[in-house]
Amino acid sequence: MHRNSISRFQFSTAWAGVLVLFLASFAAAQPARVAISDQQSLVTEFEVNGLKVLFKRRPGSMTVAAGLFFRGGTRVLPKDSAGLESFTLTVAAEGSRKYPRAVLRRDLAGTGSTISAGSNYDYSLMALASTREHFERNWDIFTDIALNPAFDPRDVDLTRSKILSGLQGRDDDPDSQLQGLTDRTILFPSAYGSDPNGTIESISRYKAEDLRAYHAKLMETSRMLLVIVGDLEPNSVRSAVSASFGKLPKGNFQLPPVPKLDFEKPTLDIQRRDLPTNYVNGLYAAPSPSDPDFAAMRVATNLLRERVFEEVRVKRNLSYAPNADMGSLAANTGSIYVTAVDANQAVSLMLDEIEDLKTTLVDPREISAVGGHFLTTFLIGQETNGAQARDLAIYELIGGGWRNSFNFVESVQRVTPVQVRDAARKYMRNIRFVVVGDPQKIDRAKFIRQ
Repeated sequence: MHRNSISRFQFSTAWAGVLVLFLASFAAAQPARVAISDQQSLVTEFEVNGLKVLFKRRPGSMTVAAGLFFRGGTRVLPKDSAGLESFTLTVAAEGSRKYPRAVLRRDLAGTGSTISAGSNYDYSLMALASTREHFERNWDIFTDIALNPAFDPRDVDLTRSKILSGLQGRDDDPDSQLQGLTDRTILFPSAYGSDPNGTIESISRYKAEDLRAYHAKLMETSRMLLVIVGDLEPNSVRSAVSASFGKLPKGNFQLPPVPKLDFEKPTLDIQRRDLPTNYVNGLYAAPSPSDPDFAAMRVATNLLRERVFEEVRVKRNLSYAPNADMGSLAANTGSIYVTAVDANQAVSLMLDEIEDLKTTLVDPREISAVGGHFLTTFLIGQETNGAQARDLAIYELIGGGWRNSFNFVESVQRVTPVQVRDAARKYMRNIRFVVVGDPQKIDRAKFIRQ
């Protein structure tokens, strides 16, 4: 079964669910597209009592997306507080004293709107997806939920049960087991020290007062970023934000340094499991979205993906869906992934393709095709207000500023063959492999030959 390893690598299951909900909401009924070069002018940036706000107006849009982001994510939590931020925000989204669970569910369902929450390694999120018609009412619900959550013990217990169910079953399928092994090998030894979802022990331990106390720490504007996308008047947005968040303390939140991941040498870790095939994930360092090498590395990754698919699947039928991918964490990684009976041959072919990228200049027409792919992907992704809010937030939080979200496609189109080669040489090395399968069928020398 194919799995996008980096997507799973970066986003917890709960977080992925939040994003899917956030991005997929109201995909229809969007206005005509605006040229990328013109979209930046639609964004208004302002500050309310230390809270940075990005508002993008989309004339004609029938929906509104709002995301309240909290800087830091897992990297600001000590290991003994694993999952506390995600648990806190998820329970908070269940209701407040003014809008207890039943009232919240009824009101949101009646307007086709949603509120959700989650965390990843670099930031956390509470999100609102609302119809434009009911936005004022839903904004009141959303802000009250964010600022005054009830932390009702029944909501705490229900949310705990859901999280524990997910944690207890995460090794049931080989892909999840491989992801867990990847996390323990690459991420957890760094400042990304724990699963955003927490552990069975930590989630079982937290009480309502723990969540309430942590929520109080989150409520400082120096830690927050608010992004809103929809057809609203900028002045009305500013007034609404001021009325809701204007009295929060600013605080003095300082983001800790970007974690340093260890890619000093190639490694291989194997977890035994009786399976028909071996599941393989190989990670290497990659530039973050704020790095000047990011565009060239994205092109190199896309070319590698196409080549390993051609060599491993099309020509030799060794695997159904070999893959190469790249994430968007502050401490970023690229990866190659494959499931195969003959994992040694599959991995050898993938490493050969990496070596070719390092030694042979690619045809500029290949780069042009990749640029076209990213342009199409960008335009498709921009069809929802949730996706636009997400892009603005990611680039603002870890990508060097929200304006870079509009420059990415152009940056890709300017990438040269030499830059692709140099990116492959610089980053696609010292690959750290993790394998779930039969150790007797894995030739260590083939994996760490780089």
